[in-house]
Amino acid sequence: MPLSTPLPGISRRHFNGLVAGTALLGAPSLRAQSGNRIVLGQSAAFTGAAAQLGIQFHAGAKLFFDQINAQGGVNGQRIDIVQLDDGYEPDRCAENTTKLITSDVFALFGYIGTPTSLAALPLAIKAQTPFFAPFTGAMGLRAPFNKLVFHLRASYNDETALIVRQLTNLGLNKIAVFHQNDSYGKAGLDGTLLALTARNLKPVATATVERNSVDVAQAVATINAAKPDAVVQISAYKSCAAYIRAARAAGYGGTFYNVSFVGTQALADELGKDGAGVVISQVVPTPYSASRPITREFIDTIGKGGNKVQPNFSSMEGFLAAKLFAEGLRRAGSRVTRESFISGMEAIGETSLGGFQIALSSGNHVASRFAELSMLTGDGKVRT
Repeated sequence: MPLSTPLPGISRRHFNGLVAGTALLGAPSLRAQSGNRIVLGQSAAFTGAAAQLGIQFHAGAKLFFDQINAQGGVNGQRIDIVQLDDGYEPDRCAENTTKLITSDVFALFGYIGTPTSLAALPLAIKAQTPFFAPFTGAMGLRAPFNKLVFHLRASYNDETALIVRQLTNLGLNKIAVFHQNDSYGKAGLDGTLLALTARNLKPVATATVERNSVDVAQAVATINAAKPDAVVQISAYKSCAAYIRAARAAGYGGTFYNVSFVGTQALADELGKDGAGVVISQVVPTPYSASRPITREFIDTIGKGGNKVQPNFSSMEGFLAAKLFAEGLRRAGSRVTRESFISGMEAIGETSLGGFQIALSSGNHVASRFAELSMLTGDGKVRT
């Protein structure tokens, strides 16, 4: 679809082809072309070792969209999400993305992860389809700038800079990096190296784990041998939990720091009492404290929706992404095109989403650089 073509909805022929081609999870009931419906496409992990990231982000986004649809939508248009499972595998994500684009979704929304998003982005750009709020902080998705791409969250460079600053301020300079052996792990490693180099430091050891694997024995042996003060982890929750348990069992007594993509609640659930003291950087406000209006709105909406959504950082990010999308759509006018949507997003400028500060413009499509640290407690909770 050309960038300036008015939103057509999904045709019955295309949608039927999509259904035949792959399984849809919780897909909205879509009829033939409709002028009052915005359809978003999401390829994400809904099964496998990163499943909770996709499940929770989608739940938060759908919570917001369901609420706004019940109120008549945005400018009279309801918003629905077609979700496809890619298992956190790039090849499956690329196939899903092709199917979604072929079925004329208005935008690609809430993709989960760096390797999958990097597989999808060239397809989105070729089709001139907006790529909105991927759940990743990789710089490879932010530079070079592209007018079709909008980010809600801060980058991994922002998160790792915060982590390294915290560690060095505490006098913990012997830092190791455990990372996923793919573009996500490299993005986090690069951010950590950048922050360490600024302090004339280098990692005392690095080691990897394969995506969707918990085979961490060699990584533990390599890093434990270097006796680091702290290990920065750049992987998904199952492998990070496996590493923490194995490292401690092998005698490691230092601390563990994770970036937000790990999935805070998922990691807490995996570790249980073994999570005590594990630190995680966050890129959205805490869903556990009512100090910000956005958190109160989130919790209130969960209650009105029947308490079916678990309040956690991943679902909060989905909720915020949906809220930001709706704000851009509102500014796009009644006859929305992709072009007018992009203009609407850029017109947001500097504003607050219930205490969560964002800034967007024609030259800046990264809404936030917010980052703060949180810590798991032994009873499975999160302290910020």
